[in-house]
Amino acid sequence: MPLSPSLALAFLRTSRRHLLGEYRPKIERCLDLLTDQDIWWRPDAGSNSIGNLVLHLSGNARQWIVAGVDGQTDLRDRDYEFAEQGPLSTELLRARMASALGEVEAALVSLEQRAAQDPALLLERRTIQGMDVSVLEAIYHVVEHFSQHTGQILWITKMRTGSDLGFWVVDAEGARPNWG
Repeated sequence: MPLSPSLALAFLRTSRRHLLGEYRPKIERCLDLLTDQDIWWRPDAGSNSIGNLVLHLSGNARQWIVAGVDGQTDLRDRDYEFAEQGPLSTELLRARMASALGEVEAALVSLEQRAAQDPALLLERRTIQGMDVSVLEAIYHVVEHFSQHTGQILWITKMRTGSDLGFWVVDAEGARPNWG
């Protein structure tokens, strides 16, 4: 089935907006509110710390989009993402996430430019982590994966701070986002 250029561009822009304009600032606000000890705290031995989740999200996004979709070298060390006990500094975690998401943004912008002319690019097949997926599926995976772990980061932050994170402003005009 053919894919229209407008639908392809809408998908790519929406994916970029979620990753960079919503999930990243929410995670950054959480990092601002927490101590290094809080960032590396694990709810239990079978769970991950916020630090591990930030490393994991950075590695996963880079592997699936930068390497898997854009064809760059896969540098991921998945075992390290979960084995690290920290405390790596907040600044280092921010830098790793910023670097990975900067590469993801560049790959998505490049893909947007190419998909405007040939939207079928989103249907091309890739093998990522041994799975056969379309480019569209790979991007969709990263967005949903980022959403899932962002929610875990928010939950841990609320648990550690005991406060609302202020992501929504509610007044007489209604509710509006406050995370950017």
